[in-house]
Amino acid sequence: MGTFVVLLLSLFGVSSVVADSLAPPVNVSIRDLKANSAAVTWDIPDADPVIGFAITQQKKDVRMLRFIQEVNTTTRSCALWDLEADTDYIVHVQSISVHGTSPPSEPLRFRTPKESERQASKGKDEVTMEEVGQTTQLRAGELIIIVVVLIMWAGVIALFCRQYDIIKDNEPNNNKDKAKNSSECSTPEHPTGGLLRSKV
Repeated sequence: MGTFVVLLLSLFGVSSVVADSLAPPVNVSIRDLKANSAAVTWDIPDADPVIGFAITQQKKDVRMLRFIQEVNTTTRSCALWDLEADTDYIVHVQSISVHGTSPPSEPLRFRTPKESERQASKGKDEVTMEEVGQTTQLRAGELIIIVVVLIMWAGVIALFCRQYDIIKDNEPNNNKDKAKNSSECSTPEHPTGGLLRSKV
């Protein structure tokens, strides 16, 4: 894995050892251009013993620049991040060998699009993977809520039915208890059908 170093340096503060035999990268181009990011790609002549690359990224008419360097890699591309929308940039790429760095490539100028242009460029039917993920998460959340509500309703209905059955079961017992209590309070009858009388 290459050592990745990012430094913000002054345009006039960058110094490097130049290897005379190392040719600068060719076919430098920009791809995946977005409002806040892009990727720069390049080719290296086959004969050059390249062990890494160095990229200088500068906003047009601004003296500060970003310097990106990576060694022990055969990568031929690099992501540019933290860009500003609707801004002009200039990029140079240099090859790195064990003897030093090559001269910089021809300057590559590009302009990041506006945020509104990026949004407008998407078709009405075009859906990004990020939007698909958000929609899936939203639907999963909705399904969970619906299932929880249905389970709660089922529990409430089951509890109501159980209580209703208990109430219905107790009603005949209450009527029997009332009838029994009323019969116990009545005057006892003699087995022969007459009333008991006390002797005088």
